[in-house]
Amino acid sequence: MSAFTEYVDASPSSFHAADEAAKLLTNAGFTQQSIAGEWDNTPGGHVMTVGGAVLAWWIPEKITIQPIRIVGAHTDSPGFKLKPQPEWVTCGFSQAGVEVYGGAILSSWFDRELVLAGTVTLADGSSQLVSTPPALRIPHLAIHLDRSANQSFAPDKQSHLQPIVDVVGDPAVGGEPMGVLELVARAADVRARDIVSYDLITCDSQPAATTGAAGNLIATGRLDNLSSVWPAVTALIQATAQAPDAILMACCFDHEEVGSSSRTGAGGPLLKQVIDRILAAAGLSSDEKYRVINSSIMVSADAAHSVHPNYVERHDPHVYPVLGAGPMVKYNANQRYATTAESAAAFIRACDRADVPVQEFVSNNDVPCGSTIGPIFSTRTGINTVDVGIPLLSMHSARELCHADDIDYLTAALQAFYEGEED
Repeated sequence: MSAFTEYVDASPSSFHAADEAAKLLTNAGFTQQSIAGEWDNTPGGHVMTVGGAVLAWWIPEKITIQPIRIVGAHTDSPGFKLKPQPEWVTCGFSQAGVEVYGGAILSSWFDRELVLAGTVTLADGSSQLVSTPPALRIPHLAIHLDRSANQSFAPDKQSHLQPIVDVVGDPAVGGEPMGVLELVARAADVRARDIVSYDLITCDSQPAATTGAAGNLIATGRLDNLSSVWPAVTALIQATAQAPDAILMACCFDHEEVGSSSRTGAGGPLLKQVIDRILAAAGLSSDEKYRVINSSIMVSADAAHSVHPNYVERHDPHVYPVLGAGPMVKYNANQRYATTAESAAAFIRACDRADVPVQEFVSNNDVPCGSTIGPIFSTRTGINTVDVGIPLLSMHSARELCHADDIDYLTAALQAFYEGEED
């Protein structure tokens, strides 16, 4: 699992996750495509990054009226975004103003050594990725000062979640504690005054680790949803090694944790633009394009819930997906997932071809589930979609848990999906 955990450790933000995925693809021979550049429809692999999104696709020698096989995922994870004007000093501590991003389990972020990671834009108009050393920390209040801490925990998001960055030293030495923007500037090797804007998020600095008695569990942050991004990209690379005769795509979007409504989210125009430009460059008529789109299929890959042994009552009483038993097909009668009978069967057949076990997930009726890019993508494009994902514990914690075998299972299943069924 070293390749997967190395990818996660190198991806503290959605921008890094997209960039690292693009590196894997270019190292495998994929050609970089600019969204604003002239379109290149040369047969072979192509990859495009836009902010925290990365899209990759394979062009066959001849594009005909046949389905496109697509895997979608998302690169972002919950955390704390750095606000504008984020610096102040309280009682000798410099602090960083942050805003909650997504549905984080807030308690899991306390008393951890945090980095800030993402992108900065400079006065000359250039942008660069940056990741600071582990210098931020959100400290708990000592239990001596709050005897009810173990009975209830409801921090005020404005007052109690602002990390400390530095503390004033010996008063005889003088000087102020370092501010967060100076910390970012040093990490980027630029002057703080040259940073015009930024998009930075907290990340737990602790690297991924194996755990469990057999050493087959992976504990790390951002499993939701890098546990789908890496398999999607790796499966595409493996499936295209044999030069397939169909269009294959891996589309990893940003901002899923906050609704996907952005330029680089699944609700934005990126995927539709790429498909339109591919088919237009191939000379397909309007009717032929619709025939391709309406016969295509997508796997929406996003992490899902394992049954929790300490909270079994929060799950459906008859459907118990577990770590290490393979990816799950996710169902929801209220269309929180996009799975249809037809799309589910297609993914299950791919698992069968790959000799991968497959599970099912459905929520307890009294515990509403979240959603994914699947319904958004399916609604915008009309492409039949199945929602799948590997089981996690501690989803949306600063440090989540999965089974190493499930990463391999999902990768193999997605490769079989890309390779398609024999005629």
